[in-house]
Amino acid sequence: MTARTILVVEDEPSIADAIAARLRSEGYVVEIAADGPSGVTMCRELLPDAVVLDLMLPGIDGLEVCERIQSDRPVPVLMLTARDSEQDLLVGLGVGADDYMTKPFSSRELVARVHALLRRVERSRTDGGSSKPPVAITIADIDIDPTTRRVHQHGEDVHLTPTEFDLMLFLAETPGAVYTREDLLEQVWGYAVASGVRTVDSHIRALRRKLGNDLIRTVHGVGYAIEEAA
Repeated sequence: MTARTILVVEDEPSIADAIAARLRSEGYVVEIAADGPSGVTMCRELLPDAVVLDLMLPGIDGLEVCERIQSDRPVPVLMLTARDSEQDLLVGLGVGADDYMTKPFSSRELVARVHALLRRVERSRTDGGSSKPPVAITIADIDIDPTTRRVHQHGEDVHLTPTEFDLMLFLAETPGAVYTREDLLEQVWGYAVASGVRTVDSHIRALRRKLGNDLIRTVHGVGYAIEEAA
């Protein structure tokens, strides 16, 4: 099987080299870009399987890099940020990042998240080839089509990132069921790292921002659920 290629776009050499070394030890082919413009160019040339992308970059920032590479070709993006602003994270998710990590982070967790991103892509391809097409789901005024991976509300198309769609679909498949953040991390993201629960919260907030605050119910002390009459 051909080794997967990961592009690391990071302007701090020590961090970029550490990430690359850890990913190479897992069998990935890794290339490094040290600024925003070269990140966009290398992504177009390499066609990587996933991108690890710093938010703060010289030339153009990570948000614009993410937007440009996603407009060229959908690719899983793990965004790295030294800032812990909720708005920054929501904007990052909005331009197509699949997941994010706040610096400093553990290399073990980064590898787990890259593995999870690639597994989800592979699972989507496998599901797409299934002989039995998945069933569309309607929750209140929201229509979810797993085949086309599109969501409509009041007949209007709503853009969701790949992770937002997977999270929405998972909750909508069992309306009323309450899932803990750890459940969602394991089932949607594909890993069970306790420090990742804030990622779940940010994606839930992004879904509420796009589809309405009443869509997903918070069960305090437990987790989240979608109700049939959202």
